[in-house]
Amino acid sequence: MRVLIAGGGLGGLAAALSLHAAGIEAQVVEAARELLPLGVGINLLPHAVRELTELGLADELSATGIPTAELVYHDRFGSRIWAEPRGVAAGYRWPQYSIHRGELQLRLLAAVKGRLGAAAVRTGLAVERFEQTGTEVRVALRDRATGALDEASADVLVGADGIHSAVRAALHPGEGPPRWNGVHMWRGVTEGEPFLTGRSMIMAGSNLTAKFVAYPISRAAELRGRAAINWVAEVRLHEGATVAPESWNRRGRLEDVSPHFAAWRFPWLDVPALIAGASAIFEYPMVDRDPLPWWSAGRVTLLGDAAHPMYPIGSNGASQAILDARVLAWHLAHLAHPAAAGSPEAALAGYEAARRPPTSALVLANRAMGPERVMALVEQRAPRGFARIEDVLSRDELEEIARSYKAAAGFQIEELNARPSWSVEPREPARADVHAAAPER
Repeated sequence: MRVLIAGGGLGGLAAALSLHAAGIEAQVVEAARELLPLGVGINLLPHAVRELTELGLADELSATGIPTAELVYHDRFGSRIWAEPRGVAAGYRWPQYSIHRGELQLRLLAAVKGRLGAAAVRTGLAVERFEQTGTEVRVALRDRATGALDEASADVLVGADGIHSAVRAALHPGEGPPRWNGVHMWRGVTEGEPFLTGRSMIMAGSNLTAKFVAYPISRAAELRGRAAINWVAEVRLHEGATVAPESWNRRGRLEDVSPHFAAWRFPWLDVPALIAGASAIFEYPMVDRDPLPWWSAGRVTLLGDAAHPMYPIGSNGASQAILDARVLAWHLAHLAHPAAAGSPEAALAGYEAARRPPTSALVLANRAMGPERVMALVEQRAPRGFARIEDVLSRDELEEIARSYKAAAGFQIEELNARPSWSVEPREPARADVHAAAPER
């Protein structure tokens, strides 16, 4: 079994590690010429942390990220709506981590190269086209430095190449650009004093108008008594507004974002100062794509944002990509065992059957604001603030919104703690030698 993974993001690298752990050859090709620590903070939920732990990365996570202690919702005046414990404090066997996306990616990259060999990751190669012969997939790869065309062959091609996936576009031509919901986002990281518990994640306001998210992401800063605070400022723009194409590293301007949050000074957090203190601000629109009717065609399938890009609500994008990677490896590994009957096509069909329905439901749940509906309800019912949250929302309403989203996202506490492992013992050591032809001249 030889698997070629298009895309060296979190999902693609997690897939390479998962396949290797199951004894399956894997190679990653990435369009970027160099993998750099782009982006800012993300959250890894306990179900994703479980999978990375089973891949032997627990120490990497704990040395880098912050184990999130609580998630607290506030209105735009800073009044507390609701709080819930997170990770181990909530009863999970695994933490939730707030971590820098780029740093996590580089650690996964180092793990892939260390376990599979340096040749397991080839950069500067973009998927141009592919064809299936019945026994393999032949992939044409354009060298972005020289313009030459390489050809690689594998038993399976996995498109993990993001929201603008070339593999997805080939499977579903004419789909069009991602959908924008009218919300524009600015992000940054600011070093400052810890707030609340020091390991709190907060959300204030709502996506009906403006929302602010903040959480610490650096264990190194915490050890110095400081906090590297990742923040996200979201504003719903007027109808007909135009925005630049989405990108992790498009620079934003302080003067564009700060006026929307000028009055957001809370006793426990000065939002304008936090925004102004960032060394760099990045901007992009909040976009997703409609759920697909199918991901897999023969020996080709999709994973992560290539399969199910979703709004960054509920902290689920990266986590779901990691779950995809583990489930994909599980299905392909069971096919590779002597007792298995079937084909790579059947294994990919099993993977899709396990992952497409829940992630499609999650895309739609995030469009409906997911657990952040509590903030929208408060803004609708108490636009000028409140004295007692019980006068605005009942505890039953709050708990049901949180419970239903955890069920949709697959991280209910009891179910996750009791679920059997997706790890598969390999039959023999894996190698990273997906066959590549000489460049076309």
